[in-house]
Amino acid sequence: MTQARPFQDYPSEQIMRRIEQEKLPANIGTLIADAARRHGDHPALVFFDDDVTITYRELDERVSRLADGLARLGVGHGSHVGIMVHTQAYYPITWLAVARLGAVTVPINYNYTSRELHYMLTDAAARFLVIDHALLPTLDGMESQPLPKERIVVVGADVPGYAHRWETLLASGRTDFVPAKQPSQDDLMNIQFTSGTTGLPKGAMLIQRYWLMVGRVAAAVSHDQAKAVLIAQPFYYLDAQWLLLMSVYQGATAYVAKKMSATRFFDWVKKYKISVCNFPEVVSKQSESPADKDNELKVIYSWGHRPQNYAWYEKRYGCTARQGFAMTETGWATYWPLEAAHMMGKASVGIPAAFREAMVADENGKEVSAGQEGELCVRGPGILLGYYNKPEATAKAFHPGGWFRTGDAARKDAEGWFYYLGRRKDMVKRAGENISAVEVEGVLRGLPDVLEAAVLPVPDETRGEEVKAYLLLRPGKTQKDVPPEAVLAHCEKNLARFKIPRYLEYVAEFPRTPSLKIKKSALTAAKPDLRVGAHDRVDGVWR
Repeated sequence: MTQARPFQDYPSEQIMRRIEQEKLPANIGTLIADAARRHGDHPALVFFDDDVTITYRELDERVSRLADGLARLGVGHGSHVGIMVHTQAYYPITWLAVARLGAVTVPINYNYTSRELHYMLTDAAARFLVIDHALLPTLDGMESQPLPKERIVVVGADVPGYAHRWETLLASGRTDFVPAKQPSQDDLMNIQFTSGTTGLPKGAMLIQRYWLMVGRVAAAVSHDQAKAVLIAQPFYYLDAQWLLLMSVYQGATAYVAKKMSATRFFDWVKKYKISVCNFPEVVSKQSESPADKDNELKVIYSWGHRPQNYAWYEKRYGCTARQGFAMTETGWATYWPLEAAHMMGKASVGIPAAFREAMVADENGKEVSAGQEGELCVRGPGILLGYYNKPEATAKAFHPGGWFRTGDAARKDAEGWFYYLGRRKDMVKRAGENISAVEVEGVLRGLPDVLEAAVLPVPDETRGEEVKAYLLLRPGKTQKDVPPEAVLAHCEKNLARFKIPRYLEYVAEFPRTPSLKIKKSALTAAKPDLRVGAHDRVDGVWR
């Protein structure tokens, strides 16, 4: 077995410490312009579903032209601009153009209802909106209109009543446009709404420095091995944004899917000779084949997967599989060095990434001893400024000294490796035993025909709480294919008896947060008695 080495001996750590000393670009606009000068006609973005390819030179030119058009519309330094468009070339060009102006993007999920859109626009104080023409019914369906039509830019079609079309602004702009005021690294760039698992989403204020750092760290984690990057996540979500900036830092080509597809994902990997990607666990549910190794993958990022998966991924796909810890508020906080193969299967999320410090703290913000459980806290330059227009939430989110409270349970071992234990509130306390929902969900996802699982506590007079599991099966599979008896037998082999779910419920789909995570608060609110509709392991009945 590979022996552990001091962190400073890892080439990965040397890279991390080196990039901390590098001079970051002055702003996002400078990053794009520099990449255009270096890489010129090399493809920067390929939207393969739309048959659209944009070179680095074209990307820089289109960003400048759209920035000019938006400026003439009144978008200026500090303006808040909502973007609600599908995953097409419109989105990254608009996002980067807004950043070039020193304005602020409010990314909006294109699946939102009229109520949710109204909340986003008003909560973020958006003064302008760029919206796909197909989504105008959502805009028109709001009870009140917070924006006049003169501040709305429509993408994809001429629509009566709306004077500004995205394509017209782009065509009329200048490629040599220079904003009236150059943005700085400390200027706000995104109001990025968090998942809102326990209530309405909060807008994390992310500055240009945040994005410059997260893109550079992402490139460094894979030792700048990316030549072709797959983006299968929507651009309103953090992953697509940092994957794009990671690509720009390396002069790589980002291949962008219009919509995520587990069945097509690996075909894309092979067809476009992808070297680095964010790899969803659901993709591994596809049938194994000796041809799985017939690819050009170097590194895959696999966030929060079952610990035993990583060695299997490396054997199956012939690449390096790693994870870390990241969230909207902090960017990339910890990483698992490429050289640390001895940590395979140990469920560690690694060590602090460049520009970041991490500790495990008690409720008072004091660091706990090695091996003890506490709350993961992160600090460093460029993390969120706070939550927009929510001073109380901002105050609660930090310990003294600038330590951001992630809300996640963690521990650190004596050698300095961090271990993610799940959301601090995502626990079931059964008869005095603390049960991690993350652990039980990981075991359930180990069943071949289970795509996703969610674990919640159910109030119980005798034991305080009982464990309930929700299961989403693979397409085409039913409860008859994966009966409760099979699920429970699998759990008995892999979990202590007190951790085995008492209640099982099958679902056709899960409620989702804007970041596509399972929204457990919606599951809890769906019915007054969570036992109803579930199989009861103890009593052997369906309730």
